[in-house]
Amino acid sequence: MAELLEKIAEYWSTRTEGYSEVNHKELEGMQKEAWLGTLTGQFPQVPKEELRILDIGTGPGFFPVILAEAGYYVTAVDYTEEMVHKAAENAGPLGERISFYRMDAQNLEFEDESFDVIISRNLTWNLERPVQAYKEWYRVLRPGGRLLNFDANWYGYLYDESQREGYERDRKNVEQYQLDDHYLCTDIDAMEEIALKVPLSRMQRPQWDRSVLDRIGFCEIRADMDVWRRVWSKEEKLNYGSTPMFMIRGSKGQVDVHA
Repeated sequence: MAELLEKIAEYWSTRTEGYSEVNHKELEGMQKEAWLGTLTGQFPQVPKEELRILDIGTGPGFFPVILAEAGYYVTAVDYTEEMVHKAAENAGPLGERISFYRMDAQNLEFEDESFDVIISRNLTWNLERPVQAYKEWYRVLRPGGRLLNFDANWYGYLYDESQREGYERDRKNVEQYQLDDHYLCTDIDAMEEIALKVPLSRMQRPQWDRSVLDRIGFCEIRADMDVWRRVWSKEEKLNYGSTPMFMIRGSKGQVDVHA
């Protein structure tokens, strides 16, 4: 397992600069305000200055940057050291409101009940132990806290012929509109090799996530299947049209003092 984790980190280290460029493009486009509204609209009713937010798998730091700029304090973690350094660099002066750490999403080094909100984007699909990760995220949430996880059935086309057809259709659409192909701009062979070794590539999600969150103890579990319509640019919609992003939300129940 450790070997696969290191291989995944090695892959993402090669993607640091390219991923950072994508984030800068998001900050300059419609995605910035769209994502900010989507996130904050789901936050618990806690004063902004008191809310403690954890961004897991922060990459080059898009979520912490937009939230810090809006006045929130954020803790951000990523297992890839190069990503952590790039995220801190991208934050610039906003880093005063952000704490960055290199940390495994599946083995968090925080104490129990440390955060009011946990957010994550495009991470769980490439974890080797996603159930363990969800258990850890539940552990570090405070009672009344909320998890917001954004992901998709990435690389499901490796297992499903209809998804393969959708994937190929997306590639043709991107070519037709003369846009950057987000798959072909990466080392697709290396990524597919990893996708074949992690468990979620062959799962139907978010049904899988909903079941796991329920077993762990999350409540108020909701799946938003249309979030991609609000936060993706036209280029993203054409690149990933057959693999729409979902949001899976869950809360940690309040402690019953009368129990």
